Amino acid sequence: MAGGVSSDARRTAGVPLYVDRASGARLWDVDGNVYIDYVLGQGPALLGHCPPAVVEAVSAQVARGIVYSAQHAAEARVAERLCAMVPSAERVRFNTVGSEAAHAAWRLARGFTGRPKILKFEGHYHGWLDPVLYSVHPSLDDAGPQDHPRAVPGTAGQPPATDLVICPWNDLEALARLMDEHAGQIAAVVTEPVLCNTGAIEPDPGYLQGVRELCDRHGSLLIFDEIITGFRLAPGGAQEYLGVSPDLSVFGKAMAGGMQVSALAGRAAVMDAISSGKVAHAGTFNSQPVGIAAAEATLRILDEQREEVYGTLYARGRQLMTGLREAAAKVGVPMLVGGPGPVFQTYFTDAPAVRDYRDFAGTDRAMMARLHAALLDRGINMVPRGLWFLSTAHTEADVAATVGVFEDALRSLALG
Repeated sequence: MAGGVSSDARRTAGVPLYVDRASGARLWDVDGNVYIDYVLGQGPALLGHCPPAVVEAVSAQVARGIVYSAQHAAEARVAERLCAMVPSAERVRFNTVGSEAAHAAWRLARGFTGRPKILKFEGHYHGWLDPVLYSVHPSLDDAGPQDHPRAVPGTAGQPPATDLVICPWNDLEALARLMDEHAGQIAAVVTEPVLCNTGAIEPDPGYLQGVRELCDRHGSLLIFDEIITGFRLAPGGAQEYLGVSPDLSVFGKAMAGGMQVSALAGRAAVMDAISSGKVAHAGTFNSQPVGIAAAEATLRILDEQREEVYGTLYARGRQLMTGLREAAAKVGVPMLVGGPGPVFQTYFTDAPAVRDYRDFAGTDRAMMARLHAALLDRGINMVPRGLWFLSTAHTEADVAATVGVFEDALRSLALG
């Protein structure tokens, strides 16, 4: 395998982690080591690994059929539940992975509005496809001025960026100025409502409301990329958590308990451009029945047991965030812990807050990579850049053990 892994997201400073099995909040690697897992498949395992209801639903569906290339009743039920749970969702189309759903949203926005340009924010990730992989984690030497960032490709082999406007996040003045400069041309403004691919950065109070107002004023659609935040922060996603409704949203990861399902959802008037055939949307494995069975089982739990599920997620998140802050203070290492709770980020920095990509780029990411390696050696698995995901399978004892290991790892780095 190229690089020994099947996705660049799995590259680490040391040897790639090869997993034998997973259950609840734990992974077992091929050498028999056990890890308390805060990666959770990059977020999908919201209910922990192999939740019994999802395993049962998937096993039953495999015996009934794996792929149909036809409609089936379960996808209609999942679409109905998703529309009932998500504030802005009136119509749904399913995909397999988040990059596909995000790509579909951009195409739909252009097709619906007849406008060519998409405005995206620096530091935000919307998949690895060519049109969108710009200015995610660019070198600040290449990124251009703070108020007018350049579109920096994320990889060799990408064509030049066309019809793409890059904007700093959490800066309404910059957004207003850029939308005025490109008036009548911007089909959509696309944002992660909580920036989870660059830390776990929440919007400033009133920021997303201001983005919504600017989109309405300019006739541009607002797209929320909820691939990570969807169903993790609330049953209705970040849009419920933050009280702002977009025109289109994309979901994935946590919606199917670990199976590969994503969705594009939004206002009927916009989605009907797909219904009519004006905007093309296809895929052999869209609404694949095994994945949809997992989504149906997962969303039923998240919807019908919402108080228990989200109460647990936020309680464990607060407990772990507080414990990590106290551990860093005890060791004397300057560290910031920020985020909603069910997902959060640790940063090595003296800054009081991280509000955008350039703040994130100023943190000590080399130190974070060393911490990741030290934790992995001690049986704790977090996302290498410092992101932590919680699940309902994590216990108070897991969190307490993690804090103790974290303090020991920090001391080893401070002394090293």
